Amino acid sequence: MMATTPSSAQPVRVQVQVQVQQGWMYRSRAASPAPPLLPPPTTGRRLAVAGYRRRTTVASLRAVAAEREQDSPLPEPPPLLADADEEERMLANYVPVYVMLPLGVVTADNELEDAEALRAQLRRLRGAGVDGVMADVWWGIVEGAGPARYGWRAYRELFRMAQEEGLKVQAIMSFHACGGNVGDAVSIPLPRWVRDVGDGDPDVYYTSRRGARNQEYLTIGVDDRPLFHGRTAIQLYADFMKSFRENMADFLDAGLIVDIEVGLGPAGELRYPSYPESQGWEFPGIGQFQCYDKYLEEDFKAAATETGHPEWELPDDDAGEYNDTPEDTRFFAADGGTYLAEAGRFFLTWYSGKLLEHGDRVLDEANAAFLGCTLKLAAKVSGIHWWYRHPSHAAELAAGYYNVAGRDGYRPVARMLARHDGAVLNFTCAEMRDAEQPEEAMSSPERLVRQALSAAWREGVEAACENALSRYDRGGYNQMLLNARPNGVDPGRAPPRRAAAVTYLRLSDELLTGTNFRAFKTFVRKMHADEDYCPDPARYGRPMRHLERSGPVVPVERLLDATAPEPPYPFDGETDMSVGGGLAELIDWVFDKVEWIFC
Repeated sequence: MMATTPSSAQPVRVQVQVQVQQGWMYRSRAASPAPPLLPPPTTGRRLAVAGYRRRTTVASLRAVAAEREQDSPLPEPPPLLADADEEERMLANYVPVYVMLPLGVVTADNELEDAEALRAQLRRLRGAGVDGVMADVWWGIVEGAGPARYGWRAYRELFRMAQEEGLKVQAIMSFHACGGNVGDAVSIPLPRWVRDVGDGDPDVYYTSRRGARNQEYLTIGVDDRPLFHGRTAIQLYADFMKSFRENMADFLDAGLIVDIEVGLGPAGELRYPSYPESQGWEFPGIGQFQCYDKYLEEDFKAAATETGHPEWELPDDDAGEYNDTPEDTRFFAADGGTYLAEAGRFFLTWYSGKLLEHGDRVLDEANAAFLGCTLKLAAKVSGIHWWYRHPSHAAELAAGYYNVAGRDGYRPVARMLARHDGAVLNFTCAEMRDAEQPEEAMSSPERLVRQALSAAWREGVEAACENALSRYDRGGYNQMLLNARPNGVDPGRAPPRRAAAVTYLRLSDELLTGTNFRAFKTFVRKMHADEDYCPDPARYGRPMRHLERSGPVVPVERLLDATAPEPPYPFDGETDMSVGGGLAELIDWVFDKVEWIFC
């Protein structure tokens, strides 16, 4: 859930184990100077990979010592001569790191929350080498005063502060409400005037089979319905983005805003709200289909009639309840489930296709709104990893990802993104490991991440990733490092596959405290391939250019071609840029105890 609400939610059982750590041979080099408008990175020795690995527990001790050294006020010794060519080769492995800002950094009253404390936090992030921040730009706040009455003052203040602190910005067009999901610490509803329309016509919201309305996001059934003071839902989103561009032109021209992540559903993700906590869902429930508003029901009946089956209906009770398992249902049962029958396949194709069509149309409007700006568009895809190992992939199907044996549910998404000048596919749950999940959930976040990232890379689309839940352990960091560079660092050239960026969820006082912050700084350094902060994306192989107009709409036949499954690209078993493991965490614990006793 992005500063967006985290979506890939489940209890995390972090297992700490003492293990032999991977080490590197390093040598000291001179640091590259930061540009005049950016604060210099934290003092610390430049480390570069010399070319071979060695495994020893001493490496873990040195890693922790390096963290302590970064905190040390002692002056840096005179650097040795730098090898510019080697530095450029290592920069080809650099992955920029962004940090999600708190959900309520701008309050429901359109005020910047505790600006002085926020500035201090941003300064610490910049000192840790972080490249930038991600911020939700809430529709419910900005257009809260009335239709087409936009208030951007607080967000301008926020972006100016980030600019002054030398941080770039990923801005999320958050067309969803905040509240009712995992990690939602604040409540930010849709604009009041939109909810007034919903009070008179509750079918503007996604609806469950039992008739429960979900007010987090407008149903895609009203994308073309002029119900909102004469505007359709698509026009609401388009006008918001046009106003953003007009009012943030100076920041856009200055290159401050590098990514526009377009909200496409609940939690800002391209999915249906199939597992809402506000309606009683608990992990690892399969969730429910959300297509029972009158507009989507009408669309389905028309589609079924057109294909020659007017008798087909939307799934009924056989699809189960929110907290059922697949085998509690007839629809998702492994043996002869409805999802395998002709009518079931038709429904799932329609259900997932409507989602793809919605994402495609909103991204087309975003492309038109930001045409010519020096940035990338992005869309978030949810990491729904529970029941991934069940033949039906029930939780994914309920969310709109038609991903089963013999059918890839993520490559069509990537192919759709490709037409919008290569919009980035941002995938969640990058920190999760299979061993942490309860066996009864039949979960596999590792396999899911590999599949989704591989789908993007096969379609020539950049992939980014983020963690779904806040955590501070080194095991989670190491998993994110592995997914960001699945085949490790290559000191001689750019790796064949590498994440365009990694976003860490989320900025908090807890992150910036003690061993948590020391481990996080090491994580940033390792994402940067042991290089100092680099302000120029072109130097690490992601040159920024003007956004070009979206290509032609991808025919349905070509999208269906993309469902043909292919094995994911091979991933290494572990990262070669480890931040340490069980031994390092034990040393952290000792340091914390010493600090607690003497400080």
